[in-house]
Amino acid sequence: MAIQPYTEDSEVTNPVKRIRWATKRVVGHKGDQKRSSLRARFHKTSASRNSNGTLDSTVKAEDGSGSETGSDSGDKPQRRIFFNQPLPADARDEDGHPLDHYARNKIRTSKYTPLDFVPKNLWFQFHNIANIYFLFIIILGIFSIFGASNPGLNAVPLIVIVTVTAIKDAVEDWGRTVLDNTLNNRQVSRLVDYENVNTAEDTVSVWRRFKKASTRSVIWTWRKLKSRKNKGQGAVEAYAERAIGEYRPSVESELTRTSFHSTRTRQGQGVSGYELEAVPSPLPGQGPSESEQLPLPDKRATTTLGELQTTKNGEKGVTHEKRFYGSVINPHKTAPGKARFKADAWKNVQVGDYVRVYNGDEMPADIVVLSTADTDGACYIETKNLDGETNLKVRSALRCGRKVNSARLCEKAEFVIESETPTANLYAYSALIKWDQKDPRDPSAPGTEMVEPISINNLLLRGTILRNTEWVLGVVVFTGQETKIMLNSGITPSKRAKISKDLNWNVIYNFIVLFCMCLIAGIVQGVTWSQGNNSLDFFEFGSIGGNPALDGFITFWAAIILFQNLVPISLYITLEIIRTLQAVFIWSDIGMYYEKLDYPCTPKSWNISDDLGQIEYIFSDKTGTLTQNVMEFKKATVNGYAYGEAYTEAQAGMDRRNGIDVETTIVAARDQIARDRVRMIEGIRKLHDNPFFRDEDLTFVAPDFIEDLAGGGPARNAAEQKTANYEFMLALALCHTVITEKTPGDPPKLEFKAQSPDEAALVATARDCGFTVTGRAEDDVILNIMGREERYTILNTLEFNSTRKRMSAIVRMPNGKIMLYCKGADTMIYSRLTPNLQREMRDQTAKDLEMFAREGLRTLCIAQKEVDEEYWRDWNKRHDLAAAAVQNREDKLEEIADEIEQELMLLGGTAIEDKLQDGVPQAIERLGLAGIKLWVLTGDKVETAINIGFSCNLLTNDMDLLRIETAEGDLEGATRIINNYMTQLGITGSDEELAAAQNDHQPPAPTHAVVIDGDSLRLVLHEDLRQKFLLLCKQCKAVLCCRVSPAQKAAVVSLVKNGLNCLTLSIGDGANDVAMIQEAHVGVGIAGEEGRQAVMSSDYAIGQFRFLTRLLLVHGRWSYRRLAETIANFFYKNLVWVFALFWYQIYDDFDCTYVFDYTYIILYNLAFTSLAFILLGVLDQDVSDKVSMAVPELYRRGIERKEWTQRKFWLYMLDGLYQSIVVFFVAYLIFAPANFVTDNGLGVDDPKRMGVYIATAAVFIVNIYVLLNTYRWDWLILLIVAISILLIWFWTGVYTATTGGFQFYQAAPQVYGQVTFWCNLGLAIIIALLPRFMIKAYQKIRMPRDIDIIREQCVEGDFDYLNENDDFFPKTPREQLMSKKKDSTGKTRPENGHDVAQRPEDEQPMMYPPSVTNTAATTHNQRSHNGSDGTDYTGHRSSFDFRVDPPATVREDVSRPRPSFDRARQSMDRVRPSFEASRDFTSAAMLQRLESSQSARSGNTGHSGMKHER
Repeated sequence: MAIQPYTEDSEVTNPVKRIRWATKRVVGHKGDQKRSSLRARFHKTSASRNSNGTLDSTVKAEDGSGSETGSDSGDKPQRRIFFNQPLPADARDEDGHPLDHYARNKIRTSKYTPLDFVPKNLWFQFHNIANIYFLFIIILGIFSIFGASNPGLNAVPLIVIVTVTAIKDAVEDWGRTVLDNTLNNRQVSRLVDYENVNTAEDTVSVWRRFKKASTRSVIWTWRKLKSRKNKGQGAVEAYAERAIGEYRPSVESELTRTSFHSTRTRQGQGVSGYELEAVPSPLPGQGPSESEQLPLPDKRATTTLGELQTTKNGEKGVTHEKRFYGSVINPHKTAPGKARFKADAWKNVQVGDYVRVYNGDEMPADIVVLSTADTDGACYIETKNLDGETNLKVRSALRCGRKVNSARLCEKAEFVIESETPTANLYAYSALIKWDQKDPRDPSAPGTEMVEPISINNLLLRGTILRNTEWVLGVVVFTGQETKIMLNSGITPSKRAKISKDLNWNVIYNFIVLFCMCLIAGIVQGVTWSQGNNSLDFFEFGSIGGNPALDGFITFWAAIILFQNLVPISLYITLEIIRTLQAVFIWSDIGMYYEKLDYPCTPKSWNISDDLGQIEYIFSDKTGTLTQNVMEFKKATVNGYAYGEAYTEAQAGMDRRNGIDVETTIVAARDQIARDRVRMIEGIRKLHDNPFFRDEDLTFVAPDFIEDLAGGGPARNAAEQKTANYEFMLALALCHTVITEKTPGDPPKLEFKAQSPDEAALVATARDCGFTVTGRAEDDVILNIMGREERYTILNTLEFNSTRKRMSAIVRMPNGKIMLYCKGADTMIYSRLTPNLQREMRDQTAKDLEMFAREGLRTLCIAQKEVDEEYWRDWNKRHDLAAAAVQNREDKLEEIADEIEQELMLLGGTAIEDKLQDGVPQAIERLGLAGIKLWVLTGDKVETAINIGFSCNLLTNDMDLLRIETAEGDLEGATRIINNYMTQLGITGSDEELAAAQNDHQPPAPTHAVVIDGDSLRLVLHEDLRQKFLLLCKQCKAVLCCRVSPAQKAAVVSLVKNGLNCLTLSIGDGANDVAMIQEAHVGVGIAGEEGRQAVMSSDYAIGQFRFLTRLLLVHGRWSYRRLAETIANFFYKNLVWVFALFWYQIYDDFDCTYVFDYTYIILYNLAFTSLAFILLGVLDQDVSDKVSMAVPELYRRGIERKEWTQRKFWLYMLDGLYQSIVVFFVAYLIFAPANFVTDNGLGVDDPKRMGVYIATAAVFIVNIYVLLNTYRWDWLILLIVAISILLIWFWTGVYTATTGGFQFYQAAPQVYGQVTFWCNLGLAIIIALLPRFMIKAYQKIRMPRDIDIIREQCVEGDFDYLNENDDFFPKTPREQLMSKKKDSTGKTRPENGHDVAQRPEDEQPMMYPPSVTNTAATTHNQRSHNGSDGTDYTGHRSSFDFRVDPPATVREDVSRPRPSFDRARQSMDRVRPSFEASRDFTSAAMLQRLESSQSARSGNTGHSGMKHER
């Protein structure tokens, strides 16, 4: 019963840690084999060397000995790539050959080649134990000693199966081969006639030449055959052939708008149509054009090499220095002039090549950008091929390479790239570019070694698409299998359906039965020969073996051949056909088609459809899965004052729990918001007629904010508030990485391209308020502030990541000051504020943020500080050194960033709404009724997750929230909390309770829910606590895990999957959900706003969360029931057939004589009984899809796994045994007393003709039996059953009409002309099927199941109301009954007959909002209903443990109504308003404790560069 311990993954970049980017490290032999294969492709690197000569790119080296940069190469080998420089001695071996060899850029994803298809495919197919078994049977049949009548015919089924499978594999692999060839032969502009010293000495092996020759011969043969077939269509074929090799821009790329920096668009098509005007390449022998000459330094802008430039910035004429970046171009080098860019195939690209990529094209390899068409070196890429994200991302050219824009200058560039070895991390890259900077005025002057760091922002990965940029020019650093996208194409976890795993045991049972049957045959035959004085002594010419023991041994193997169908090879093929057709029907279901994205439900794993009908636990992400991930800026708090009018779904849920009439409130709130929206638009136009503002884009409805921004607000400190609002919006407009795209028009329309929708919403709101980001120019951000254009220089951008949870921008203002703007999670910002300042404002802001979070809004804090110029210069040098590090670059940058992000001044906070998807509350409600438990695993904060939980029906007012929150590393505290909750629930966490829980699939009572954060989750997943935590959660209706990492998500799924012996499903939409999607039995990806990476890693892909209900409740339940019934019937029908043969052996001393003609044995599974079983598995329906959705309780039978059990298997086997007795012995008893002859006197009592009696009855009974077990009798199933039955008559008549049947000749007219045949058929059918019919009738009448009752109600018309509309969620019978009970006033009468709203006020039940409700920590009633949705957000302890500060004074402003603020505050303060302050209970209290903690620590260690007035 022990559960495996959980270990948190390290945050350090690890090549094998792929949880974040779509693949998973697979353990075992296959995983090791895959990784060994990848490592074998890596180039061999030279011995490690020290690189502490790396220099800061802003300074020059003195005397060739640079200062240390911390590049920390250590012992880790690096890749060195040389450009226009000969390989040094240490890059060659002792024979002078290069040490490094790089992977080819040719990609092969296909399994097979023309040389190895046949042997390799057979090898894979015969890994299947069933194929090996039947191959063994065929081999036995070859030897006549075992009595096989037709060995060749015996091999037909296996040959057909192997051939069909091989053809299927060949077609699939041919498709991959075609895609590989198409990809490998794509065109890219590559620099040719240029000596690439890195690969110039590579040779092609003899084996590769042989493979290429064989491939070319096969392709040539195929094309010849195709050309003969298509003779006369030469023109069409020529066009098709030409189209393969030509560049053809996609419709999407043709319609893509170019960047506003661009001056022209690409017009050409085809290989010869590449537009090269901006960066022309000279022909061989042609001199450089004037535009290609290296530009000499302008004396007005540049002095000597080592000097710094000075320019004036701003109206006040403040001067500041601009850094010198240098250039890799050697101005004194004489270029050969032969190199030129030419269209070439991707497969010819090598490490060290120069390539030029155009707008709309994919990157052929991993490329470091040297220059782009934009003057600032920026380019924009789309990464949906890598991670599915459609948001454009900005990449930058290296500073030192931006002048390299033509073939001539490529020849003049001299540099070395020192890169890390290939890794799978898509989000990190470390390298350095080194060159000798030459003085353009003095050719004899020695060069100065310079270095510039290369990061992921300078790398274009293979598969990314260039957008909104005319061209980029770069150098190749990784090719083929060493590119990051190929390293991420690791082994996807193989998933098998649970029924398939259980089926193995049933096959083993059949093997045991088969062995016993064969053993009996061998023993009886041997004993019979040993007895003597039997009839065989007079009719046989001796035994084959010559002695009884050998006779028995031979008979044993002959019986294996005779009874081979007991282990059905056709079952596996039938299941594949059924699952394939089920997947087709799922894909074709219009009920799961998402029109907005033109996306149907897409099955990606076709072999686990039946698992969809047994899901007990669903693990769901929140953002983008339950919500839309379309962010709208709704509210803000600035200088302690809350702005914004909104009525969120979470607020509606809160009001509903407080007994408020939500429908009326919504109408009133929307009317108020509409009026305020009009006021705000008028205020914006009055303040400034912003040409970029569009009325329909406004989401932040706050007319009072505009009034305060204009300085006309009624607040007493209007000037202060005006300044605060100005600085707040300025921070939003500057602290981001958004790309601005202009659409021409009057006025032009701005579109913001951001890496996250949150960031785009913040910048869009700044635009609406008059702070418009119009574009970027080099390091400057251009703002239009209320009609005045200003430029702000971005000195540094400290980017956001999941560890930092914040981003900062260091900006030089127009007046020359340096400001740092920081935005991030509230805990991160509050811990870095300046101590002992802004006390009142911070307290109020914390309370506003808590209120926003409880309304279901996503919150961020905004802060700033002024940075001292001298301090920044010193800090920036250290920042550049950290950025230049090759090893541990991220850690060093994090440390240096943390140093400057201290002693901040709070500006305010933002609140963004991520609305629920359509139908999420109804979907969760239906899944709950089905008995499915939903756990939400999210990275959001606790308050937001809880309120979303209430608004989507995951949590209810009748639940006690069991809050688990402990200090980091406090294992004892976590143990104490878990034990306390377990005591309240009456469990101990023992192994016996775990064993009982594994067999208990009933849903828990909706009285408790667990809420836990990431730090506490790390503790409870400890080996000592994981079992107790699991059993605690088993008793709860819902579980919310907040602030969790992708690794923790996978760990939670693994805990439940392995601990409770149940089937799990994970659903998500982002890259951070891939780990749990791959860990669960079934993974579902949502094609949402965060991209398609989850979709690419999933087993099923859907467009919206609500479609999951139909996928499970309809298709999952159908598939599970159909497949379970099909398998049981399949074993039954084979047992009927084989045991009919077995009973005959009793009367021939088990000498393995065939009572049937051998064609019957072959066709029984292939034709006579196959179609009805396939139809049962594909189309049978117990109830319609609408009834399945309206009665989700029907799904519980799948959770309890009652459709396929071992008991059912053995009952069907016993039924088959009984019917085999009937089939054989009814015919036997007819023939036993007398002999029957035909009209011409020929007898019909030979085994073959007696076999017609038995076989026909068996086929008839088996098909009728399937019909009895089929719920839906329509024309198709009746037709298929009739055809299957009549087929044996047809085959017997045709086959026996010719002499090919030998002894079977004319058997059909002879047997079918006998009255005894028809009497035998009717009698056998009745006797065989009557018990089954009676048992079914008794069960449905006396012991009906849920489905029987529902089917009877359907017949009676109780569900006819479902046909009146096409709602996605049809009304349940309970809802339909309630709608009929509406009284004359139109109100719905409560179930208990009392209307709560009409009771006297003092008799109404007490309803607590989330912040003041009782929790399990404050009540001992385990089934309390007094308001149990408490949140206990911050892991509070009793108030006497802390000093209780008096509540902060709220800034008074009673002259202006704030409907949304007052409405939310009223909802939270209805009862005991001082409870929060006295209990230290809220997130505001937590922020007060965290306040300035980081800044206080940093103040003791160093100077933070803060300038502020105290």
